[in-house]
Amino acid sequence: MPDPYQTLGVSADASADDIKQAYRRLARKLHPDLNPGDKAAEDRFKDVSSAYRLLSDGDKRRRFDAGEIDAEGNERPQQRYYRDYSDGADAGAYRSDAGYADFMDGDDVFAELLRRSARAQANRPGQDLHYRLPLTLAEAIAGGTRRITLPTGQTLDVGIPPGAFDGQVIRLKGKGAPSPGQGAPGNALIQLEVADDPRFQRDGDNLSVELPISLREAVLGGEVRLPTPTGEAAMTVPADASSGTTLRLKGQGLPRRGGGRGDLLVKLRIVLPKGDAELQRFVGQWQTGGAFDPRAETQR
Repeated sequence: MPDPYQTLGVSADASADDIKQAYRRLARKLHPDLNPGDKAAEDRFKDVSSAYRLLSDGDKRRRFDAGEIDAEGNERPQQRYYRDYSDGADAGAYRSDAGYADFMDGDDVFAELLRRSARAQANRPGQDLHYRLPLTLAEAIAGGTRRITLPTGQTLDVGIPPGAFDGQVIRLKGKGAPSPGQGAPGNALIQLEVADDPRFQRDGDNLSVELPISLREAVLGGEVRLPTPTGEAAMTVPADASSGTTLRLKGQGLPRRGGGRGDLLVKLRIVLPKGDAELQRFVGQWQTGGAFDPRAETQR
């Protein structure tokens, strides 16, 4: 940040009245309400306000002149690694600190602007707080209530709607940071992170799974049990099913943003028993099977 004396256009030995008059002159010219849409004027106003906050405080001014703190009020030579945005220079540009109180008693436009800013600051709501909540796919589909513990140690019960989707944000009104004045507290915004289920592959809103079936099930068909994200389901395998055949279970896929769920795509894979002498004898004597060429279709 620039030198506060240079920012206000005063000398280092300027009196408190000189500093106050310089700030008033610049603030009347640069205040954002008098320069709507002028980003340069807004940034300059923030610098001017920060400079005045430092130089109007006798102790801070003395420490700055002695080289103990920098233009932002930070201890020297301590490095500042992050900024608390609620207390930073940007937020403070509109803050009604005690140093500004004597500017609000007038009946001119500038005094009214300061009074309006003070009222807005007092009624400003608290900040929204953002959190992430990991869920399993089954939890997202079924919904329910999850309790989360905040860094402060406070706990929040988060209602998960059935069919919640990855990236969905749940708003808990009034569970955010308190207002710096008399305003309402902010909100807690919970972003859901739905984890993949290793049993399934994503395909848009659909899920796909490979289902092993026996030779008997493939030839004769029948009902089989298979996994879904929320438990087991029954499905009928048609007779004469081949490996690679894909069947569809409607509504057993991923939650859709517009409501409902995608489908579960089930790819069949025939698995033969190892070392089954009876099966080997049967196939060896199976004349119709020996005449069948499964590759004939692909060679046309």
